[in-house]
Amino acid sequence: MICLGIESTAHTFGIGIVSDKGKILSNVWDMYRPASGWGIEPIKAKMHHEEIKNKVLEKALADAKIGLKDIDLIAFSQGAGLAPCLYVGLNFGKELSKRIKKPLIGVCHQIAHVEIGKLCTGVKDPVTLYVSGANTQVLAFAEGRYRCFGETMDVGIGNALDKFGRGVGMDFPSGPKIEVLASKGHYTELPYVVKGMDLSFSGIITESLTRFRKGESLENLCFSLQETMFAMLTEVTERAMAHTGKTELLLTGGVAANSRLQEMLGIMCRERGAVFHTVPKEFAGDCGTNIAWLGILHQKSKMKTKPGILPRQRTDEVDVGWI
Repeated sequence: MICLGIESTAHTFGIGIVSDKGKILSNVWDMYRPASGWGIEPIKAKMHHEEIKNKVLEKALADAKIGLKDIDLIAFSQGAGLAPCLYVGLNFGKELSKRIKKPLIGVCHQIAHVEIGKLCTGVKDPVTLYVSGANTQVLAFAEGRYRCFGETMDVGIGNALDKFGRGVGMDFPSGPKIEVLASKGHYTELPYVVKGMDLSFSGIITESLTRFRKGESLENLCFSLQETMFAMLTEVTERAMAHTGKTELLLTGGVAANSRLQEMLGIMCRERGAVFHTVPKEFAGDCGTNIAWLGILHQKSKMKTKPGILPRQRTDEVDVGWI
């Protein structure tokens, strides 16, 4: 069985093609990049997706060396995400499904990030730290679902970093640029906001932008942002591992590509005698490959999904029938 997955939750439109044996045949994507100083504008992102969707499809099929007729299943990301963008994936999926007369399955974007990490690393039953633009969650499987043991109370860590980047004049996305500048900085104390198992990033960003406008070194602020927010993530993740008794940690999502975050979590795991896994960089961000693999898991377990899009879908609302 070969599944074609469509990703369109936010700034990225991607198509991935994966076999039921877990072989990744192609992974093609194109990102909408907002004008300098702006965040993602949903309607403009939707227009971007509409403009490039057929080119992305052609490239994905060419990379996989197959035709559309060879596809057995189509999956699309139905939530969570920006509604205008989600509709592009849904409607394109319907169009392709009708054209080749194959099933169409809607899957949860967040869980797709977890499952592609498990596929690529071989981890079996981890605590997962999922960090992306809009999401920051500590997850673990229990009683049929991925339960949320801690999460952001306001903004996801990726969006927080991008908000800081916009405020200091960086282009989108800002995370990689902040990581580079952080390597040249020194620590200056910032607010550290952990409440139980939940985190808050908005106040840290506000304070950092205030200090930047008062002349604080950009390199020092980048270093301190990373050290503070990543320490917060490490704290709540370790607490979840202690609570669940699990001995494996999976880091996934777009911010998982940050080498300093990987280093801090790796140290924590070594001190606990746990094993640390990171999703490969090419699958850390939003991509159709994640969606395609989850589509296969849904189909194998004969799970039924809700129709349409689910912009506010939570990770812990979804039954996980393949485990």
